[in-house]
Amino acid sequence: MKNLTSVNNHGFTHEVMQLIHAAKQRAAIAVNAELTLLYWQVGQRIRQEVLNGERADYGKQVIANLSKALTEQFGKGWGKTQLNYCAKFAEVFPNLEILHALRGQLIALKLN
Repeated sequence: MKNLTSVNNHGFTHEVMQLIHAAKQRAAIAVNAELTLLYWQVGQRIRQEVLNGERADYGKQVIANLSKALTEQFGKGWGKTQLNYCAKFAEVFPNLEILHALRGQLIALKLN
């Protein structure tokens, strides 16, 4: 009887572990999708703000000021390089529908 219980427990434990792994994977995919959208939105706003300026120096100043404010509020991860990446990301994918299609493809790849 003890042996049968141990076999059943192993299957049960494995099943619960699989549920946890699957939930963690779905959560990671959801977080990545939200971060992708956030970076695109930040990049779009930067591009809109910089395009309203008339000099290249203005764009550098916008990014420097934004980086300082975001880093003070949210900590690491919002340096000038990251903000430039966000702006470039929004430049390469100017259309939100393209971004949503790309996100869908990436999610499908991760689930397979």
